[in-house]
Amino acid sequence: MDISRAACLGALLVPALLAGVNAHAQQSTECSRNAFCYCVHDDLKKAISARVDEVRARIAAQRAQGKAIGYLSIPISTVAGSYFGVNAKVAARTKERVEDRFGVRSLWLLNTAAKEFSLPGSASGADYMLMWTRILEGEDGLGRDFDFIYFAGPSDFAEFFSFDGRSDLEKLEQYYDGLRKTETGLATVNRTEFRNYHGLRASVSFSLGSHDEWSIVRKINERRKEEKDGQDGFGVARQVALMFNGSGVAPGLFEATTASGNESQCPLPRQTTTEKQ
Repeated sequence: MDISRAACLGALLVPALLAGVNAHAQQSTECSRNAFCYCVHDDLKKAISARVDEVRARIAAQRAQGKAIGYLSIPISTVAGSYFGVNAKVAARTKERVEDRFGVRSLWLLNTAAKEFSLPGSASGADYMLMWTRILEGEDGLGRDFDFIYFAGPSDFAEFFSFDGRSDLEKLEQYYDGLRKTETGLATVNRTEFRNYHGLRASVSFSLGSHDEWSIVRKINERRKEEKDGQDGFGVARQVALMFNGSGVAPGLFEATTASGNESQCPLPRQTTTEKQ
């Protein structure tokens, strides 16, 4: 190959290779204190850090009032019949109901679906989970900011929709029809899928993010159990309390594992034929 042809080929290859590198550089793997890793957007890292600081400050203000602090895990995304607009309303209602149950002067529940905790529109599930993982774990991975985690279940959604055990799926069809008139975004969700999801599957059991959150809290409690003789003296008696569907979780479930959700590392860039040579 003569020099002129080589120069031309190089001029073509270099931009292509740089484009591949730059595209890959837009995302990178970030890991938490307890080694939970996510493939996140680089341009959102500052926003994630800022939001973590904001939420921690909010928690500290509530803790200063002597309140027990909880974390709400609940499906949020629009997927498989689920709809964000409805999920956000269920989350707000669940927060209100849990705080009323225990007393608003004594307990505060962090609503993870609240608008003020959102990230820029381009954020992915992995971006959000890096943020929530850091918030859950705290500075040293022991989850010191939280006394309990509330995992939303079917009963929380049933309460919102006023299910009474009679034609509940039909109630959902009617709810969908009424909401469709004012909520334009609902057009992206199939009516039958909406009915089946909210009537039969609405729960953290079907949420990728909630699967991550279960694993995160399981690890926190594992570490707390091991710290029973340490300076903090956590042990079993000081593990983070877990609630699902309004009730406490049985002892054996504290150790139960679940499939991961958004947790994963960024894939390595593919080598081109030229790079291999």
